[in-house]
Amino acid sequence: MDKLLNVQASHELKFDVNGLQFSAQAWGNPEHLPVLALHGWLDNSSSFFALASHLKNVYIVALDLAGHGKTAHRISSAPYNIWEDVPEIFAIAEQLGWEKFALLGHSRGAIISVLAAGTFPERISHLALIEGALPELVSSEDAPRQLASSIKGINARLGKNLTSYPNLASAIKARENGMFPLSYQAAKLLTERGTKQSEQGYSWSSDQRLLAPSAVKLLPEQMTAFVAQITCPISLVLGEEGMPKLFPRFINSIKNHPKINFTILPGGHHLHMEQEVAEVAAIFNPFFAHRN
Repeated sequence: MDKLLNVQASHELKFDVNGLQFSAQAWGNPEHLPVLALHGWLDNSSSFFALASHLKNVYIVALDLAGHGKTAHRISSAPYNIWEDVPEIFAIAEQLGWEKFALLGHSRGAIISVLAAGTFPERISHLALIEGALPELVSSEDAPRQLASSIKGINARLGKNLTSYPNLASAIKARENGMFPLSYQAAKLLTERGTKQSEQGYSWSSDQRLLAPSAVKLLPEQMTAFVAQITCPISLVLGEEGMPKLFPRFINSIKNHPKINFTILPGGHHLHMEQEVAEVAAIFNPFFAHRN
């Protein structure tokens, strides 16, 4: 993994979207294909640190999405629903001067990317997805229970103290052993950008409300409608130890949408941060090189 970190340095960008302060990291030449990169749940823009150096002829702006990394938390006590990110994505693209651009999304960021590409299909040139495309399948009968679960979850989180670690090393260790296990170097990258220091030690900078269930989940028919509106090419990369193994129904749900071309590679949920990063780039480089 050490070899993966011998990459070009990023530069920091800041955006203001209706009073919410966003942070981002950028790599590459601004004259090349513009790519907006969206990370996964409880990750941050450093998710794309390794992959950025393997992608050619692209200018990557990787956001810290609302409530993550160095970006501010949303005001109010509402949960973080995925469709709320969509207008923020396009507002930031406007500030960058991008009329048309590619999306590169991982996990939750991949689902948000699909929503964005279906909302304004004329604005998206390529849709590159890693370990995500469609949310968990739900039925309309689940809605009351989902809303109740969200309200209870928010209330529980608002009154809970943040987990504190005595030093950065212990926070990195916790991230290594999280829901999706990571190598030390990958965990270190995410932890360094995703923690804040206080007199008590280190704690996660992400908004605790992100841990609460969504208030409402989109129905399969709604996601089908979003996918149907997408006009750009779609390339999905999966890790064989990731979504296909963790959620056995995932592959069948993807096969219901023929326009989503997918490739399964060795690796887990964060394969774009691990030893498989070059293989992921080998899929995306010719994909991004193709222009409609």
